[in-house]
Amino acid sequence: MFYCGAMSESAKTILILLLVVLSGCVSSQTAKKVDGRVGLSSYDAELTNYAYPFEVKTFEVEAQRQKLKMAYMDLAPAHAAVTAVQAAPVIVLLHGKNFGGFYYEEVAKRLASMGYRVLIPDQVGFGKSTKPRNFQYSFQQLATMTQALLKNVGVESYTLVGHSMGGMLATRMALMYPESVQKLILINPIGLEDWKTMTGYMDLERFYQNELKTSPESIKRYQSEAYYSGGWKPEYDALIEVASGWTRHADYPLVAWNSALTFDMIFTQPVVYEFGYLKMPTALIIGLLDKTALGKAWAPESMKAKMGNYPQLGRKVSRQIPKAKLFELKGVGHVPFIEDVDQFFKEAMVPALKNF
Repeated sequence: MFYCGAMSESAKTILILLLVVLSGCVSSQTAKKVDGRVGLSSYDAELTNYAYPFEVKTFEVEAQRQKLKMAYMDLAPAHAAVTAVQAAPVIVLLHGKNFGGFYYEEVAKRLASMGYRVLIPDQVGFGKSTKPRNFQYSFQQLATMTQALLKNVGVESYTLVGHSMGGMLATRMALMYPESVQKLILINPIGLEDWKTMTGYMDLERFYQNELKTSPESIKRYQSEAYYSGGWKPEYDALIEVASGWTRHADYPLVAWNSALTFDMIFTQPVVYEFGYLKMPTALIIGLLDKTALGKAWAPESMKAKMGNYPQLGRKVSRQIPKAKLFELKGVGHVPFIEDVDQFFKEAMVPALKNF
């Protein structure tokens, strides 16, 4: 307890002001703790004030009569001399729709420790890369820009890893550049089925309006149900920090519009009919608890139960790919390298890289 009886009036005033400030700090900290989310930061369209785990570089590419910026991380092999980096085997990691390259931090560190050079681009429309106001998205366009980035940094051949939407992009890149993609690794890729045949189409304006209604709570609810079979761990909070922060910034309408455009790309450009044309060894890593399926929310009730059945889809697609090996992971869902990174590497990633 503070005693103010013998203090001067000026000293009392200073003490009172100090107590007010301290009280405000405590209240703010308490509010954040009660709120339960990962901070209350807001992020502009290119995540200017969001720190990535490794140094971020940029590559300028011209497409559709405009100059665009692709952000990327380029992680050298652990303990490698500078002169040896160019000679190291390369792995390219392609992110999913609801993420950026940042979520590959632990995967990249482990791959670097195994002697790989790791390239992690943010696709245009995602992460720290440009969010165009007008752009005709296609997997071919993203693949072309990504291949240009790789050529710019001296990479001619590589192992290509794609997660979620990145799996669709990786498949398209492998089909377009079979001479460059030495091995293909797909981690819970979406696009293993054609949703157009299972549910109705949502036009861009409707999807854009839905995106504008997105909240941190709805992001967490969706990912919990679709990705993690209804479960949630504290470490997953970091995965929705970017998406949540975007909703609190004035740039969010631009981010939401790009999200609508890329949703349309995913929904209307299936790769499922072309798996049989893949020429390189392909590892298909499936977390069996995954239930992700675009359009399931508004699909007919008779179809909902059939969509996003990853155990079934993984086995079906592995039979379609000529040189495929299926790795099934129990107890994990859509993002197995976050849910249980040790299991992911031991049971799938290492065997896929070394023994297949």
